[in-house]
Amino acid sequence: MQRIVVIGGSGHIGTYLVPRLWKAGFDVVCVSRGQREPYSPNVAWQSVEMVRIDRDAAEKDGTFGPRIRELRPDAVIDLTCYTPESARQLVDALRGSIGMFLHCGTIWVHGHSTVVPTIEDQPRRPICDYGRRKAAIEAYLLDEARSGRFPATILHPGHIVGEGWAPLNPAGHFNTAVFERLARGEELALPNFGMETVHHVHADDVAQSFERALASPEAAIGQSFHVVSASALTLRGYAEAVAGWYACEAKLRFIPWQEWRETVSDTEARSTLDHISHSPHCSIEKARRCIGYEPRYSSPAAVRESIRWLEKNGRLRA
Repeated sequence: MQRIVVIGGSGHIGTYLVPRLWKAGFDVVCVSRGQREPYSPNVAWQSVEMVRIDRDAAEKDGTFGPRIRELRPDAVIDLTCYTPESARQLVDALRGSIGMFLHCGTIWVHGHSTVVPTIEDQPRRPICDYGRRKAAIEAYLLDEARSGRFPATILHPGHIVGEGWAPLNPAGHFNTAVFERLARGEELALPNFGMETVHHVHADDVAQSFERALASPEAAIGQSFHVVSASALTLRGYAEAVAGWYACEAKLRFIPWQEWRETVSDTEARSTLDHISHSPHCSIEKARRCIGYEPRYSSPAAVRESIRWLEKNGRLRA
């Protein structure tokens, strides 16, 4: 039985990934800070080994990598690595001791969309600090893997959604009032012409991609893969889909960016600018071909499930 260590296993992806791996027959170790329960209950959590480690503190004193190695993993899935230094520390500790290392990246490594759908081989031109750090981690890990020094694979999710948290909305930020306005048939203002894109993925489909990669090491090691739904959505199309769930017609008003930003908070404006500046639309053909990834959820279906959870738990009033 393969022993899989999942770093950050109680978060968005881990909530779905850890039960998947346990059900598939792996010996699963979930490493987390222990500050959050998984978003969804599952019998698997009674059977997996839970290990509490504060990654930031352990990295500062140089013990994080050795502590992961001491767990005797056959493979490691890292869902919480955000700096090249963090990646190097873990790689140095695990080199020669594991058969596979899977890193959670982001489609933000691509920066502005140019030719769409974006494929994995397009040049990395990240436009934000998060994207630049993740691109540097990817470059380092792929160099290690392709030189035969370390068996790394990178999986790049889009906008992750699922039960337990609010999804990115049709205005490009996270205020759930946008969904409420559309549900009531009220007017919603969107920036520009609402033609920028967002690309969601259900957390369980992300979990699926890690499981598929684990099952296909020959095809996965030394490669990076997009992990998104089959199609991106324009902001306009997204808003129309949400309104349709409530038997309403979307009443949309389009405002130039400089005017639109004055209608929302600074936090919302920054989030929207980040998302519409990227306007991601990524291909999953490589992941389909190489590791058999096939998302169960379209972008609207993934968001709809998340919205139903918010309604059921009193966090959204349609």
